[in-house]
Amino acid sequence: MTIKKEFKIRNFIEKKLKSNENKKFKKGQSSIPLAVPPYDTDEILEALDSLLSKQTTMGTKVKKFEKKFSEYIKNKYSLMVNSGSSANLLSLSILSNPLLGKKQIKPNDEIITPAVTWATTVYPIVNIGAIPKFVDVRLNDFNIDETKIENSITKKTKAIMIVHLLGNPCNIDKIKKIAKKYNLWLIEDSCEAHGAKFKNKHVGTFGDISTFSFFASHHITTMEGGMVCTNNKLLYDLGKSMRTFGWARELPNKNKIETENPNIDPRFLFVNMGFNFRPTELQGAFGIHQIKRLENLVKIRIKNAQYWNKKLEPLEKYLLLPAKNHQKRNSFLFYPITVVENQYFSKTELVAYLEKNHIETRPIMTGNMVEQPVSKNFTYKNNHKLKNSHYITKNSFAIGNHHKMTEEMKKFIVDTIYDFISLKTKNS
Repeated sequence: MTIKKEFKIRNFIEKKLKSNENKKFKKGQSSIPLAVPPYDTDEILEALDSLLSKQTTMGTKVKKFEKKFSEYIKNKYSLMVNSGSSANLLSLSILSNPLLGKKQIKPNDEIITPAVTWATTVYPIVNIGAIPKFVDVRLNDFNIDETKIENSITKKTKAIMIVHLLGNPCNIDKIKKIAKKYNLWLIEDSCEAHGAKFKNKHVGTFGDISTFSFFASHHITTMEGGMVCTNNKLLYDLGKSMRTFGWARELPNKNKIETENPNIDPRFLFVNMGFNFRPTELQGAFGIHQIKRLENLVKIRIKNAQYWNKKLEPLEKYLLLPAKNHQKRNSFLFYPITVVENQYFSKTELVAYLEKNHIETRPIMTGNMVEQPVSKNFTYKNNHKLKNSHYITKNSFAIGNHHKMTEEMKKFIVDTIYDFISLKTKNS
């Protein structure tokens, strides 16, 4: 492609993107969306390059993004897959591989996980034949209550799978100590927590294995896409094989395996059960540019959240806002709000009022997973009453928090909440 043609294409893309964005915000009429994918011209051109070269399946751009992601979170190995849900399933499948010997997670073993989560944190536990054991969460950050973990451990417990929900880090140092004490795998579902830190260290680097998602609503996006991260070479090698059918092509000992199986074409030599979780080069193309934007995008989300914290703090009688903790950097996938139960209004009424004014909302992920109808389809356990998880399902919700959230939009959200509460409490 000539420089002149490339310039014309770039110019066309930039104009098209701007035309879609340059719409004047009108209070109560324009939608304030939950999410806006943060990609730009560079990502589109990089993806076009892959399409034009006809190099579309997993290749050099995916590898480049894996390397850059590891450099960002400061871990040894990153393995890109086609979604965050696939990342969770691959991680659990790695840990249930027979090659792990006594550490292998087997059918009917228990995995401790929070009751408030996303569905595909739980499903992979069931998919490998293990039993999810739900633990209640804290109201102020929606994360697993680490004080309830230890007395949920039994002889059948093999792992703790935590979730840094909405970008808010768990109290990971305490959880890591518990996992070490009982010789349990520690899995970090960091799918919503890009750029989040605990004691200045990135989440996703504390456990044995971790996962991230690059869905369109997340901090950075590869359209769909996910990442499995670890510092354990054996888990990484198993993941490379199992990501792609279980073949031997990418394994460090492939020559030895080929020698031991001389009658099988080495290109199609399978040594593990596996999947087809390969990402595309288009996803890798997006990733290598998105990772450059990540830190700035996280800072914007934090700034937005600080604004809402300050402006809504006077309403603490009615609203529970995100907890502040100097040990944590919360990367705020969305901005969560919990309605304190009162005599004047419910969460449902507040949400309806916001939606009426075109401010999009959503529940806190699945809410209490035990209350979802799908829970009737699998075996699970819980060692405590899930009181806070139920309260969150009933009283909590989230609004959008992204790089296109203007000052005017943020102020309108605040004003709308104040108007609603004033309306409901005016005769009190």
